[in-house]
Amino acid sequence: MSVSPHIPVLLDEVVEYLACGPGDTVVDGTFGAGGYARAILATGAKVVAFDRDPTVRSFAAGFPQDRFKLMEARFSEMDAVLGEGGADGVALDLGVSSMQIDQADRGFSFMHDGPLDMRMGDEGPTAADIVNTYEQDELARIIFVYGEERESRRIARAIIKRRQEQKFTRTLELAEFVERALGGRRGAKIHPATRTFQGLRIAVNDELSELEAGLVAAERVLKTGGRLCVVTFHSLEDRIVKTFLAERSGRTPGGSRHLPPVAAGGPPSFNLLFNGTQSASHDETRANPRARSAKLRAAVRTDAPVWKAAA
Repeated sequence: MSVSPHIPVLLDEVVEYLACGPGDTVVDGTFGAGGYARAILATGAKVVAFDRDPTVRSFAAGFPQDRFKLMEARFSEMDAVLGEGGADGVALDLGVSSMQIDQADRGFSFMHDGPLDMRMGDEGPTAADIVNTYEQDELARIIFVYGEERESRRIARAIIKRRQEQKFTRTLELAEFVERALGGRRGAKIHPATRTFQGLRIAVNDELSELEAGLVAAERVLKTGGRLCVVTFHSLEDRIVKTFLAERSGRTPGGSRHLPPVAAGGPPSFNLLFNGTQSASHDETRANPRARSAKLRAAVRTDAPVWKAAA
């Protein structure tokens, strides 16, 4: 199967807000096909890229080795690699990439048949493990909380009943089953299995916990004046980024249901570069439909100490 080129979203805006140049070191926390890294390198900056997906290494061919390094690791490990104050910028483009979706053997897509995997890396339980072994309540919670699917209990109940007779192993098998469990499409704007697949993918890759840890790592790794740019694609991700930056910029009390408790009253470690979010332009969304749901938040690191978790 041919793989669609991955088009980086909000690329011009991210590079603008990073404001990087020669002598700077920037973390591309989600290397993928290298779109962000390539644009950042064009400014003259150095790039340390992270990606837990071992298949992306081929996209690094031809990058200047004196200014580029690719780490096969999670972006939450950036501070362990670079140390405190080791970067002038951090860019995160969250979610699953189009190239991962198009690779049927990765199991991300409900449109292409493949093994029910969904792992961004090559370790840990697969989506099939979750679907075939988790208790009904936990399965429903994953689909409801991570997939934002109102019919989560109905779907989980149907999955449990079916797997007693036959385990789920393929993506189209599960997608078609969820569609039938919900009574078909009936003019739905999105495929009935969309939210279920989103929930499973987030659970398989522990994406929200990774984002929480990655934001804390970015706070630690950025120098005074360093900049953080985060592009999200659904409300769960954006809520976590919004909460983190609101807390760290002194706009809300410390602590939230998404992030670890923090010491109250610390001086702001970030200043927002703009209020709210920025979205892709009409021209970009027309050329790249994936950009329609994208939201960018950006902030600059102050000289305040890293916030510490409450005891």
